[in-house]
Amino acid sequence: MKLSDIMSHAQLSFYTEVALVLFLGVFIAVTIRTFMPSRNREMEVASRLPLEDDVVLTPSSAER
Repeated sequence: MKLSDIMSHAQLSFYTEVALVLFLGVFIAVTIRTFMPSRNREMEVASRLPLEDDVVLTPSSAER
């Protein structure tokens, strides 16, 4: 008996279906949480972070 025969008769497709349902559930939850109107202010602040020119203190510059 070959390993491929054992694996094909093990009926492991249930695990793929569970993984798909879990992925879809998490994806929908993250999408809803991201686009909620109450998070508009937080998303606006996060979108401007790369453009800010604040002084960044690193451990070596903080000791000076």
